[in-house]
Amino acid sequence: MDNFPVTISVDKEVLRFEVGEYLHHSGQTCKFKVFRDGAWVASFEPDPHEYLRVCSNPGNLQEQVLHLLADEIENHHPHQTNDHIKTIKS
Repeated sequence: MDNFPVTISVDKEVLRFEVGEYLHHSGQTCKFKVFRDGAWVASFEPDPHEYLRVCSNPGNLQEQVLHLLADEIENHHPHQTNDHIKTIKS
């Protein structure tokens, strides 16, 4: 999958990031990696309910920024809550 841009605003400052989605490999759980100016600054992984939680924060981003990033990534990949429900016709 291609990387996609994410822009957030914190205290009137506009922050731009690029997010890459990675398949889970054996022993790795971080699914989304976030980059700023080409540097890796954070990673997120889905919890059992498919909400994102911080996996790694090498860029020492503020908690507020991490929450906003998670929200934007989730908005870009909406939950498919009903895709596993199949209609059974009798």
